[in-house]
This record gives sequence, structure tokens and C-alpha cells, in this order.
Amino acid sequence: MKQNRNNKLLLSVSLSVLLLLSLTGCWSSNEIEEIGLSVGLALDEGRESTIEKELKKQGGGYTKSDIITMTHQFVNAQGKGSESNGGGKQKPYINISETGDSIHQMTREFSLRKDRPMFSPHLKVIVINSDLARSYSLEQLLDQFLRDNEIRPSCLVFISKGQARETMESKEAGEIPAFRLLGIADNEYRTTRISPSISLAKLEGKMQSKSSFLLQNVISTNGEVKFSGAAVIEGKTKKLRGFLNEEELEGLTWITGKGKGGLVKSFDKETSQPIIYEVTSMESKIIPHVNGKNISFDVNIESEGRLSENWVVSEKTSENKFLKNAEKAAEEEVNRLVNNVLEIMQEDYQVDVAGFGNQLRIKHPKVWEKVKKDWDQTFSEIPIKYNLKLTITEYGASGSSK
Repeated sequence: MKQNRNNKLLLSVSLSVLLLLSLTGCWSSNEIEEIGLSVGLALDEGRESTIEKELKKQGGGYTKSDIITMTHQFVNAQGKGSESNGGGKQKPYINISETGDSIHQMTREFSLRKDRPMFSPHLKVIVINSDLARSYSLEQLLDQFLRDNEIRPSCLVFISKGQARETMESKEAGEIPAFRLLGIADNEYRTTRISPSISLAKLEGKMQSKSSFLLQNVISTNGEVKFSGAAVIEGKTKKLRGFLNEEELEGLTWITGKGKGGLVKSFDKETSQPIIYEVTSMESKIIPHVNGKNISFDVNIESEGRLSENWVVSEKTSENKFLKNAEKAAEEEVNRLVNNVLEIMQEDYQVDVAGFGNQLRIKHPKVWEKVKKDWDQTFSEIPIKYNLKLTITEYGASGSSK
């Protein structure tokens, strides 16, 4: 009995000590002011900055080829609204670029230019310039990041049609551009025009599978950015194949059924006035069929939504006939979007970025083993049929069904 009490006492003391230790924080931690906290990264075609050229003139160079310009975005702990020596407010971030031919070597070069050691476990986004992604495979460009245990695999990867480093600029007071990109990616539930986020971990899996896939495209101007369509990455080469524009990405979202929200704008046939269908749910089933050596697919797309905006001025806009016509108009618009992106995938780019091959792999694994090597080419010649059904279930506060 006494032994049991002693054991309980020892356990209680041990737990108390562990609790106290946990409250003291990490023994090896550093204050944010003492480290270079990197939160964003941009990769562009190699072009030395003015500062790099001046430093090089003074002997601050080394043997390298100017293949890549890497721009790191650091949190400026002193820049949250504080005044700079010039009288203006400091930005909450600092961008520093380095040009070379080795990601790891360029990273080490930052140690010669900054007094704080680079700390990258909180890296949020990597943006890659489209020209660079055409010249080099993502496997080459991201190899060092995938090997580096310091960088979290949850870091998101984007493509930029323009200069990637320009997406790391902002004129908004107090805004850190890397966090802005992360926030826009979270708006996926609001629109069908944002491609599902791809992290380093997911990207590595896609590259190993040799499947073609999409990366969100980001464009920028004058400190502003916009998510605009998606980059098509070819599975075999892991290089940029081309782009889907915003409407084409919207069509692809309907095929995959991965949309979490969004709008369909159609027009009333009698008045040519716009009618807006807001998506509340979306589902798509890709069904493969195998008949001997022949492969085909059916795509069944269903959605429920609400009539969120209606410019047709009529007393009959709440009647069932009008609502059915509105559903049909929305279906025709989605049909146009789906048909358009299917043509682009099969005829222009000849790549499967919608997951048709994955469904064939699941339902007919033996067939998949025979065709997976040249799947993109095979996919481009396969017949695909699709069926659409959109249902208006809500009519807004100004109307009701009759």
C-alpha cells in the first residue's frame, strides 16, 4: 500500500517537472529579431541586380553561371509601422536577391550579406517564373528544397507568367506579400477559378507518379497580384507545357468536381439580361469504360445552387418555367466551359490534368499498367461524354418558387 502511494507521488512529481519544463519554452530558440525569418521565395531567370553587380566589381563574386535569380522575402521585425531614416515608414518585409547556378550555394551567399542567419522552417510560398519552368524541370529547380528538412513540406508552390520576384512586392501598408498569396489561396471556397493548392509534399508525389498536373498561376503589376488561370506541367518532362486561362480553369473545376463555391453567369434568351447561378454544392464522377482495347469515359456532373442575381425584369421570374429556363441557361454555359477545356487538354496540350487516368487506374488497374507509360498521348485520342444537371434550390429573399 505504501509502495503504491510512493509510486503515485513519484509520478505526480515527474508530471509536474515536465509541465514546468514545457512552460520555459525551447532552450535552443532564438528571438525573431536575431534571425532572418524567410517566409517567401521567388525563382526567376538569372539576371544580376544592380547591387550584385556593384558588389561583384569590388571583388564580391565567385565562379558561377547566372542561371537563376533567387529572391528571399524576410520578415522585417522593425518595420511594422516604424519610421525609417528617410522619414517614411519601413515595410514589414525585406527582399534580397542572389544570382547563380546552385540553390544551396546561393542560400549560403546570403550569409555573407546578412548579419542574421537565414531561418526557413516558416517558408510559406515558392513562386517560379514561367520562362524558368519551361527551361528547367521542377525536379531540378526544387530538388534542394525537397531534400532540405528545414523547409516544411506544407509550403505552397505557384507559377508566375511575369517576374516571380514582383509577386513579392506590395504597396499595401503592413502587408507581407508571401502571406497575401497564402490568403488568396484560401479563397478557393469562393470561386471555381482557383486551382487547388499544391504543397511541396503533394508536388513531390505528382512528380514521382509522372502524371501531368496544374499549378496556380499568379500575375502581378504595380505591387498588386491576381490568381489568373493555371500552369500545365507535363508529367514526363516536369516542365511547363502551357497555361489554362481563368475560364478554362473554371471548366476543369467542373470536370473534377473539386469546386467549393463559385458563380455561373448566363443570359436570358428573351431579354439577353444576365442571370447568376451561385454554386452551393458540386459533384463529378468520372467513369471509365473498357471494351477490349477501347477506352472511353463518361463524366456525370451535378450541382445545386441558388439564383443569386437576376437582371430580368418580369413578374414571372419566380415561376417554375423561368427557373427551369435559368437552370438550362446555366447548364449550357457550364457545357461550353467543359467542352472548351476538354478540347484544349486533348488537342492543344495533349495532357490529362483532370484525373481521368487516376480513375482508370482505380477501376481497371490491369488496363492502366498497359497504358500508363504513354497515358497523355493515349488520353488525347479517347472519347469522352459528359452529362450536366444543375438545380436551383434557392431563390433569394426577393423571390420564391410557385
